[in-house]
Amino acid sequence: MTRADILITASELARHLVAGRPVNVLDVRWELTQPDGREAFSAGHVPGAVYVSLEDELTDHAVSGRGRHPLPSGPALEEAARRWGMRAGVPTVVYDDWNRAGSARAWWLLTTAGVKDVRILDGGLSAWVDSGGELETGFTTVGLGDVTITHRDLYQGELPTLTADRTAELTGPLLDARAPERFRGEREPVDPVAGHIPGARSTPSTSVLSVDGTFRTDDELQEFFTDRGVDASTGAGAYCGSGVTAAVLIAALQMIGLEAQLFPGSWSQWCAEPDRPVATGD
Repeated sequence: MTRADILITASELARHLVAGRPVNVLDVRWELTQPDGREAFSAGHVPGAVYVSLEDELTDHAVSGRGRHPLPSGPALEEAARRWGMRAGVPTVVYDDWNRAGSARAWWLLTTAGVKDVRILDGGLSAWVDSGGELETGFTTVGLGDVTITHRDLYQGELPTLTADRTAELTGPLLDARAPERFRGEREPVDPVAGHIPGARSTPSTSVLSVDGTFRTDDELQEFFTDRGVDASTGAGAYCGSGVTAAVLIAALQMIGLEAQLFPGSWSQWCAEPDRPVATGD
């Protein structure tokens, strides 16, 4: 994958919409402290966008032992994607309004499920507004889509994943996408145990973003990940609290051609298994 395969700019999206070219636009509003984005979506969204619930549609809470945000099944994701009006062969744009977390989760899931041409709106909703894009209010009504998901088990999809055991055995760099204070174990607002997986390197997901919320340039990302010991020969594993913000690191790594494996269960799964070691500090 290249940057152009993963990202779309606000001006590019505007040209699609103005020209009337088919495009699936998905709004994935989600924050750690405000997981339900329906109210924010209704107050203003990209015209024609459909609201996607990360908690209800990009997660299967019925699955146990795989962290706070277990991956949905392929059939469940297909059913949801068709509700969103996603059509086969039509490009898809996903966006959010908080540090690319929701959009990266949707991008990773749809891509690993086998859906082609899924791109993240670089800079999110703020970039759309700053570029002069208009907002639509209320909720969008769409017809049933016909997209097909090719993988029933998304843990075995197009993009590589790590189990807890394979994470423990990983020889390459393991990147922790959470905030530094959570990595160090100084504060843990969500999970019952504070700290990090031994050997992991603190790599907050926001570190790959510029001040305006767009992804840093390819050269900057290359230098950033090289400083953390990641190169073409090593690749990297990535985790966070529950497999959401780590997808931001995966997207950044993929766009500069580096192999990246997601540990979907992340810290919430690791710390729930009593025999797993826990590290604190830097």
